[in-house]
Amino acid sequence: MTDAHLYVIGILLAWMAGIRAYLTVFGVGLAGLLGWVDLPPALEPTQSWWVLGTSGALALAEFFADKIPGVDSVWDLVQTLARVPAGAFLAAATLSPDGQLGTGALVAGAGVALASHGLKAGSRALLNTSPEPASNWVASASEDALVTGGLALVMVHPWIALLVVVGASVAGALLVWWIWRTLSRGVRHLFAPPHA
Repeated sequence: MTDAHLYVIGILLAWMAGIRAYLTVFGVGLAGLLGWVDLPPALEPTQSWWVLGTSGALALAEFFADKIPGVDSVWDLVQTLARVPAGAFLAAATLSPDGQLGTGALVAGAGVALASHGLKAGSRALLNTSPEPASNWVASASEDALVTGGLALVMVHPWIALLVVVGASVAGALLVWWIWRTLSRGVRHLFAPPHA
C-alpha cells in the first residue's frame, strides 16, 4: 500500500472516530483480528480482547444513547474527550510504520476528528429543537450506517471512501446551514413587532 493510501485511510479513520469513536476502534480491531487487513504496529493493540470488549460495549451504549433526544447532545459533549484523541491516535497509528506516532499526523487526525465531531454534534443539537424524535432516530441511524459502511469501504477502496466522506460532510454542513437559517427566520418572525 502506498503512502498516499495510508494517509487517506488515516484521515478517514480520524473522521469516523469524530462521529463514532468506539465503533471505529472496534471495527479496526476486529478487521485486524479476523485477518481482513494487516494492521500497522501501532494499531495492533486494537486487536486485543480487552480493547475489543471495551470498545464493543461502549459502541453498544452509544448506539442507544445516541437515539434519545437531549441525551445525545449530552453524550456528544462528553464524547469530545474521547473522539478527538481517538481520531488523533488512529490517524497517527495508521501512518506509523515503526509504531512511533508522529506529531504532524496526531495534529491532522485531531483536527479531522474535531471537524467531523463538531458537524455531528452541531447538527444533532439543531435537530433536538424539533419536538418529534423521528429526525433524531434517522440522523443517528444514518451516522451508524455511514461509519459501518465507511469502515468496510476504507479497507478495500480508500479513495472511494474519501469521496463518500467528503460528500457526506458537504451535505451535512449544508443541512446544518439550512436548519439554522430556517430556525433563525422563525425566531425573528416570532419576535417581530406586530404591524399596525
